[in-house]
Amino acid sequence: MNSNRILTMAQAISEAIAQEMSRNPDVFVMGEDIGSYGGIFGATGGLLDKFGPDRVMDTPISETAFIGAATGAAAAGLRPIVELMFVDFFGVCMDQIYNHLAKNTYMSGGNVKLPVVLTTAIGGGYNDAAQHSQCLYATFAHMPGLKIVIPSNAYDAKGLMIQAIRDDNPVLFMYHKGIMGLPWMSYLTGSSNAVPEDIYTIPFGEARVLKEGKDLTIVSISQMVQKSLLAANELAELGISAEVIDLRTLVPMDTESVLRSVRKTGRILIADEDYLGFGLTGEISALVAENLDSLQLKAPVKRLAVPNVPIPYSRPLEQFVIPQVSDLMKAAQALMKSHILTKTGA
Repeated sequence: MNSNRILTMAQAISEAIAQEMSRNPDVFVMGEDIGSYGGIFGATGGLLDKFGPDRVMDTPISETAFIGAATGAAAAGLRPIVELMFVDFFGVCMDQIYNHLAKNTYMSGGNVKLPVVLTTAIGGGYNDAAQHSQCLYATFAHMPGLKIVIPSNAYDAKGLMIQAIRDDNPVLFMYHKGIMGLPWMSYLTGSSNAVPEDIYTIPFGEARVLKEGKDLTIVSISQMVQKSLLAANELAELGISAEVIDLRTLVPMDTESVLRSVRKTGRILIADEDYLGFGLTGEISALVAENLDSLQLKAPVKRLAVPNVPIPYSRPLEQFVIPQVSDLMKAAQALMKSHILTKTGA
């Protein structure tokens, strides 16, 4: 099999779904515009032609109805993949997502399995304004019952999707529009990489060190991983060695990989495209704080995320609130200049 093919993230996700649909007749797909259109972000491209309308079903614009239907189908023994077009639309179907899909396995004492993969698009950067540009993964990670998967590149997207489809628990699979490799919008090309044709899985809860470093640790997820790599390469030219960690999943989270890196570097920058307040940056900061006895921090924790304002429509304002490579550079350089003050004397 060709292991040197370069696929976009959209192509990798679609291939993963197709391979699992071929392997398991209980797998099917449903959602808005996922059939002949192939999903507006390409995640289901070509599936209708391969599997027909009985297994690739376009739905009406009623998220509550089709996510509820997916939950019921899973309880009956099927393995649905259901697409919520934008994560921002979760408000109209949150009862089905959280009070049913996320809780019913627990409330049944484990007697009801709900192997649903709920896919959804996240992120801004292309002027789609406040109702179509959020990430919101911390919102779902905060509430128990869902596994949260957020790939940063095509290779990971395929392996994580196959793992998600085979999982007996509900999985929220979130893909950033800006790294899907779509021809009609600009995207970070580092997300398109070599993807084997063979079927493979990537276990949940295993972060990946994408770049080794000794001076500081940059922890991120999704598109921000690609920005972090670009920043790390520029920092290297300035003599700063940054280690870049891609969490890959938020639930479960690989906390040990983060702590291992910080023990080595003594500095940490958490970079995120979700909101700053009560989010991923705060969770990782708390993790570091709770393990200070095993860490020797050289500088205070640095956080970089979207300020607590709606994502603006205006391109300059949108670029201002969403962290860019230049912001990562500035934050990392400031972190290198900062240091921990220690009290001396009586």
